[in-house]
Amino acid sequence: MRRATFLATILLVAVVAPVTSAGAVEDVSKNGPSAVQQTCSFPVTETDATGTEVTVEGEPQRIVTLSPSAAQTMWEIGGKSKVVGVTKYATYLDGAEAKTNVSGSGMTTVVAEKVVSLKPDLVLAPNVVPDQTVKQLRSAGLTVYKFEEAKSLDDVYAKTNLTGRLTGECGGASETVAWMKDRVSTVREAVKGEDNPRVLYTMGGGYTAGEGTFINEIIETAGGENVAAEAGIQGYKKISNEVVVERDPQWIITPTGIEIPDAYGSTAAVKNNQTVTLDTNYVNQPAPRVVYPITKLAKTFHPEAYQQANVTTTTTSSTGSDETNTTDTTTATTESTGQPGFGPGVAAVAAAAVALLARRE
Repeated sequence: MRRATFLATILLVAVVAPVTSAGAVEDVSKNGPSAVQQTCSFPVTETDATGTEVTVEGEPQRIVTLSPSAAQTMWEIGGKSKVVGVTKYATYLDGAEAKTNVSGSGMTTVVAEKVVSLKPDLVLAPNVVPDQTVKQLRSAGLTVYKFEEAKSLDDVYAKTNLTGRLTGECGGASETVAWMKDRVSTVREAVKGEDNPRVLYTMGGGYTAGEGTFINEIIETAGGENVAAEAGIQGYKKISNEVVVERDPQWIITPTGIEIPDAYGSTAAVKNNQTVTLDTNYVNQPAPRVVYPITKLAKTFHPEAYQQANVTTTTTSSTGSDETNTTDTTTATTESTGQPGFGPGVAAVAAAAVALLARRE
């Protein structure tokens, strides 16, 4: 839905069966200065991850998304009705079950024949879709845009705006990015100057997210110190139980469906019951809803500072002609489900970790 209508509620690449979330996610509404609406113009030409100049001649009316993150972005910027095909791990999105499922049986496979049969005007592909699949779809006469790997919040902002330009949803994309930046800015202001707790993100199979990962940026933005990065881990790799115990995280984060190893029992996080479960569909997908886990972590790590940063302030001029409403509403809602790391290197991770990474893109 468009962010403007989202006032009543409320932010790397494989594939597994969805898990049911048992936790709760913070839901934050946008209510503040509106983004300047932008009008898309066609044709539009952009160079994609394959080095190909992709031209979209006119505003697409039939779009197939080959990743849950692309689908989530379309939902958020107001393009839901244009989507005719999704992959199986996008089914957490409201109304996605009514779209055609184009997934195959493998981790990152799609059935090209299903995509072609939908006669899409545009196909949005994540960086993990093989170039051969993209070539096959293009050989069938389809316009396919393959995204670059997203490694940062700035990448997500850029990806959201790019999706808007390609799909004719520039205004919704601009508005969504403005909302994301506003929420992230509030979080950063809230945690500035606070003592950062030691945090570990565990994704199953002994794997964690270190320096140079999107998860690391989420932790740091929320006011935490990633012990894996401090231990010199780069990317998504295994971390030994001994290193975890030595680093003694004060908080342990898991995506939905992942248990904390018994070996971590002596850490401050486990002894003090300071663990957080994040929706994998949000924390691991480079898409607008990544704001939710950032907000949830900030509120968890720094509750008083976060509350202070979200105090409702309404200023009205004496003439009533220049009213500024800066209300930020925070409510609790039920989590759905999600996963990490946006890069092709994750494909080599052990089965448990791969399963978690599945919904990332």
